[in-house]
Amino acid sequence: MRIAGRSDEQVELTTAKVIRFGNQSAYMICLFKPLPLSPRVSAGLLVLRLVAGLAFMFHGYGKIQNPFGWMGPDAKIPGFLQMLAAISEFGGGLAWMLGLLTPLASFGLACTMTMAASLHAFVLKDPFVAKGPGSGSYELACVYFCVAVLLLLAGPGRFSLDRVAFGQKASDTRAQKPEDESTY
Repeated sequence: MRIAGRSDEQVELTTAKVIRFGNQSAYMICLFKPLPLSPRVSAGLLVLRLVAGLAFMFHGYGKIQNPFGWMGPDAKIPGFLQMLAAISEFGGGLAWMLGLLTPLASFGLACTMTMAASLHAFVLKDPFVAKGPGSGSYELACVYFCVAVLLLLAGPGRFSLDRVAFGQKASDTRAQKPEDESTY
């Protein structure tokens, strides 16, 4: 098959992409493939995933014990949403630590932290930074939201189960490589 201005190899690659992405499950798997990142960046993401994931597991552990009522009997938040938050924090923290289904876990945690920051900022009228021990704030929820967005956009890096299970995305062929890579 020949298309004006394109070699047979380019046409075959384009056709393969259409066939590969024509299948919904193949497209979903592609969403979980990590980007090709340098070992240094991947090591930094690994440390971030381990520390933030462990913190989320600790935050979610008490909630997962009573997922539909961890906010108490007088909570105005429905039990179903409390359960989603409990699963998001505990399961998402574990997923981050393993680097497994990282985009899904990051999306769930970003949604949970959006609700937590909104609750503290607009409903409870807490300040951004706590004024003293035991007082509320929404600073931590905002920091965790930023971590979730970072992992959602950057992915888990090369040291993850996502890379083992789903492979790695191909390098962006549109990006220009510098002529002399020894300076980097």
